[in-house]
Amino acid sequence: MPPIKALILAAASSAFILASQPLLAHSDAYLDTQKGANGGQLRMAGPYHFELVVAGDNKEARDSAVVVHVTDHAGAKIATAGATGTATIFAGKNKATATLTADGDNRMQGSASYASTPDMKVVVSITLAGKAAEQARFTPLAASK
Repeated sequence: MPPIKALILAAASSAFILASQPLLAHSDAYLDTQKGANGGQLRMAGPYHFELVVAGDNKEARDSAVVVHVTDHAGAKIATAGATGTATIFAGKNKATATLTADGDNRMQGSASYASTPDMKVVVSITLAGKAAEQARFTPLAASK
């Protein structure tokens, strides 16, 4: 085989191998170094990014908003019309659930009675119209790295 053909064949094989590898996902540690466009914590959820925004100043449990913004991995807004979801909030020994509904553009919103504690954990599950449910876990008030 002439050297140029061997070089082209080797380059094509390498390109195929690289193209067939899955893209590396953003880890929670990496996303914690990124500032959410709306001031919330970012997490991956399948092919999407969810940004969770919660009240950070509830000393005692009270009804407060829970907002999730949905984007693709490049930050482009994903329409939430027809989507449904829940946000389950664990704060101390208390558990609360917010039913999330589409609230224009790429936003899901609901409310729940919760206290804003540093150990708060939130599990968000959203089903976009015609898609499978995607889930993400958050620690929205933990100190960012």
